[in-house]
Amino acid sequence: MAKEACAIVSAIRYEEQQTVWTSEFEDSLTKDSGAVFPGMMFGLARERMQSTKLWKIVKKMPKGALLHCHLEAMVDMDWMLDEIFKIGGMHVQATAPMNTDQARNSVAIKFKWLKTTRSLASSLWTSSYNADEFVPIEAAADSYPDGGRQGFKDLVRSKATITQFESLNHQEGPGEIWRKFTSCFGVIGSILHHESIWRAFIPRFLRMLVEDGVQYVDLRAVLHRLPFYRTGSEEPEKDATLIASILDEEIMNFQESEEGKDFWGARLIFTDVRQYGTKKIVEGMKQCIALKEQFPELIAGYDLVGHEDLGRPLSDVTRELFWFKKSCAEHGVDIPFFFHAGETLGDGDSTDENLFDAILLGTRRIGHGFSLYKHPLLINMVKERKILVESCPISNEVLRLTSSIMTHPLPALLAQGVPTSLSNDDPAILGQGHSGMTHDFWQALQGWENLGLEGLGSLAENSVRYASFDDFTAKEWAQDIKEGAFGHGERADRLKEWAQAWEKFCQWIVLEFGQDQDLDPED
Repeated sequence: MAKEACAIVSAIRYEEQQTVWTSEFEDSLTKDSGAVFPGMMFGLARERMQSTKLWKIVKKMPKGALLHCHLEAMVDMDWMLDEIFKIGGMHVQATAPMNTDQARNSVAIKFKWLKTTRSLASSLWTSSYNADEFVPIEAAADSYPDGGRQGFKDLVRSKATITQFESLNHQEGPGEIWRKFTSCFGVIGSILHHESIWRAFIPRFLRMLVEDGVQYVDLRAVLHRLPFYRTGSEEPEKDATLIASILDEEIMNFQESEEGKDFWGARLIFTDVRQYGTKKIVEGMKQCIALKEQFPELIAGYDLVGHEDLGRPLSDVTRELFWFKKSCAEHGVDIPFFFHAGETLGDGDSTDENLFDAILLGTRRIGHGFSLYKHPLLINMVKERKILVESCPISNEVLRLTSSIMTHPLPALLAQGVPTSLSNDDPAILGQGHSGMTHDFWQALQGWENLGLEGLGSLAENSVRYASFDDFTAKEWAQDIKEGAFGHGERADRLKEWAQAWEKFCQWIVLEFGQDQDLDPED
């Protein structure tokens, strides 16, 4: 059944290469011009790809586990923009008057809930506005000079996402796009870190994953750096206990609901920012250990995030990391590493060498690993130690490590037998417009000639094999990974469940598309 389904998908892929992905093909869904080809830049291809048969197939695919995503970047933007008007009492502030087009494009904004209005100005859009004054969101939106409330929503969206124009300007280099990317988290966090919105967001996010065929997720989130506000309070919480408890509670509630009954679960990889100094990082490590003691089932591991090229390399944080491991032992908890590493164009610089240190420090998976293909020794070590690479092709393209899926190094890792899976990283910010993984899976299937549906299935199966379902020592983790479906724990059960879902999926492909598809299209 699986072989027949793979042959059908291969034929559909070939057919769409000859029809949809050619400049001679015209339809009402797209207005692009010039060269059109399978695997073209995501920003140009998204609308067209979503109209294809291949999209319908990949959308329905059981994708296993989402192993690399940042929770703040999984927000459904349209929902969030509606939500800030619903809760009542939300205010907006800016770092300068936004009375010109240039100012509206460049000035930073943030949101906060307030019991009473404290604005000294009636509008953000006049020269009389003083920096950081609060304006009620309704007043700010309705007085927006370019389209009223809808125009205001578009403005906020442009500050919380990377626009298509920005994603295509590869000549500006990674530094410029990373500056915009980083600024998005401040805007989103100022909205999301309110109890009422946070509580509503978690089940919505999990629901969108289930709808996209995702059965489990390992989240990354920086819970403790931005202020979090309890409902009805203007004072931020002193630590991350409340935000973590709500996350834990809402995950369990979702699994107990009818729509989440088949969802396997979610855990948190606690993350801190690699740009910070020793004092801040150690404070974050203490928070991580405290949360692990309070919510042992929620906390799965530890990571450092942020622009690798501009942040501290792992070699510079080694002392703090060894202190963390010692402190974990003293508190009787085990918190493994899941490091970002090699998310760079460099070769032999300190960022590239994060790969060496991540492996030596015992990371169980590598986030991105974009530069790994340059290092034969490390490739062998990754294979021997059974370390999975969490590959995020669209993220790597938008953040200017590669021009398109066609030049991504993942096929080189696959050819050498490196364990890998696909992830979406930051879909709401990067332009996918959805929390699911279909865009990344589709790009890989249509862009790479020798992957096929069978290869896509292998990547999904890998994600289940390497998911953090439970706490393990390093030795137990390696053994559980090795045993896979032949083991006796939750991992084995989930791999068997995924295989059953895959078989049903393949049967659906055969029944839905088999009769109408020529399996020898090139003859």
